[in-house]
Amino acid sequence: MSGTTKTGRSTWRNWAGNVTARPVREVSPASTQELADVVRKAAEDGLKVKAVGTGHSFTAAAATDGVLIRPDLLTGIREIDRTAMTVTVEAGTPLKRLNAALAREGLSLTNMGDIMDQTVAGATSTGTHGTGRESASIAAQIKALELVTADGSLLTCSEKENPEVFAAARIGLGALGVVAAITFSVEPVFLLTAREEPMTFDKVTADFEALFAENEHFEFYWFPHTGNCNTKRNNRSAGPAAPPGRISGWIEDELLSNGLFQLACSLGQAVPGTIPAIAKISSRALSARTYTDIPYKVFTSPRRVRFVEMEYALPREAAVGALREVKAMIERSPLRVSFPVEVRTAPADDIALSTASGRESAYIAVHLYRGTPYQSYFTAVERIMTAHGGRPHWGKVHTRDAEYFAEVYPRFGEFTALRDRLDPERLFGNDYLRRVLGD
Repeated sequence: MSGTTKTGRSTWRNWAGNVTARPVREVSPASTQELADVVRKAAEDGLKVKAVGTGHSFTAAAATDGVLIRPDLLTGIREIDRTAMTVTVEAGTPLKRLNAALAREGLSLTNMGDIMDQTVAGATSTGTHGTGRESASIAAQIKALELVTADGSLLTCSEKENPEVFAAARIGLGALGVVAAITFSVEPVFLLTAREEPMTFDKVTADFEALFAENEHFEFYWFPHTGNCNTKRNNRSAGPAAPPGRISGWIEDELLSNGLFQLACSLGQAVPGTIPAIAKISSRALSARTYTDIPYKVFTSPRRVRFVEMEYALPREAAVGALREVKAMIERSPLRVSFPVEVRTAPADDIALSTASGRESAYIAVHLYRGTPYQSYFTAVERIMTAHGGRPHWGKVHTRDAEYFAEVYPRFGEFTALRDRLDPERLFGNDYLRRVLGD
C-alpha cells in the first residue's frame, strides 16, 4: 500500500476551528519508510514539515505552511507482546481504535483522558492526561517509540536504547522528529466503578485532599455562577460489570452532556445574561449515579459540543487556593461563563516537558463555547495560574513563551539541547515552537 500526496494550498483546520494552516503539500505516508522519504524530500525542497493528528489541540502546534503529514494510513496495531505486556501501534492510530482493539484482546491501558478521538502520537506528544492518584498521563505509559529525525533516519528509543531521547521524546511537541510508532505498557483488562455525585463547591474544596487520597481517580467540575459541583470517583472493582442503562446512559451522556448543553451554550452565546440562570439549572440537572464497566467505557465520554480550552498544571497543594481565586474573579467580573471548570490530578513523572514533570500536580481547565470571545476570561485565569508557577497544557490555549518555560521546567534546557542536536536546522519548526522553545 502506498501513500498519497496532495499539492496546492488547501486549508487545514483544527477541531475547534481556531487554528488554520495552508501547507504547500499534504502527504499521507503508508509506511515508516514512506514517512522517512517524505521528511528527506521536504528537507531537500527547503520546506518545513509537521505531522498532524486529528486537530484536537487548540494551539498551532501542528500548523505549517510547508509539508503537512496526515496520519490516516499510518494506523493499526503492529504487535501485542503478552510476555512484556506491551502493545506497539502505528502513530496515526486513533485512541478509540486502540482501546477497542485492546479490549477485544482482554487488555487495557492503565489510565487515559476523557476524549479518545485523538491519534496516539498527537495525544502523547502534547501531554494528554486523565486524572489519577498513582497512574499518570498517556505518555507516561510509553515503553518505547520510533522517531523519524531531521536527516530521515529512524531512531528507536526506550529506557535502554537512546535513553536521553526517550526522556524527552515521549512529550516531544513534534519538535524532535515525527513519531512513527509507539509501544505502550498494557495490563489485563479490569473493571472500574464510577461514582458520580453532585457536591457543593465549599465541600469539595474543603475535602479535596481526602477525596484525592481515598480514590484512584478523582475529578470534579465546578459550574461558574453557582456553588455547585459534580464529582466523579473511579476505582477498580471486583465486578460484576453494571454499565449504565441504555436509556439513562443516553440521557446523561448524550441529552444532558451534548444535546441540551449545546442548546444552553448557543442560548448563552446569543444572550449572555441568561448564563447564570442556565448554570444553576444545569448544575442541578445532574443526579448521582454509579456504574461499573471496562476502563475506556468509564474514563472516556463523547464530546460533541465544540469549545476552546485552556488548562494549567499546578503543584497539587496550590490547586484549591487557585480555584477559589478563579471563582472570586468570575464573581466580581462581568464575565458570563457557560462551561464548567474541570479539576483533575496526576502523580509526578520523569518526562522532561511533562506538565507533571518532577511534581505532584493538579489541573485546572477552563473552557468556552466555540465562537465565544475567550481572551478576557482566559487572560484573567492565566494571571492566577502563572502566579502559582503553573504549567500550561501544550495543546491548549496559553500565552507563555520559552523564557517562562525555562523557569517552570527544571529540565527545559535538557530538552532544547536535545532539539539542537536532533534538528539543528529546525526542519520541524513552526511559529508555535519558536514561541515556546525559542530559536
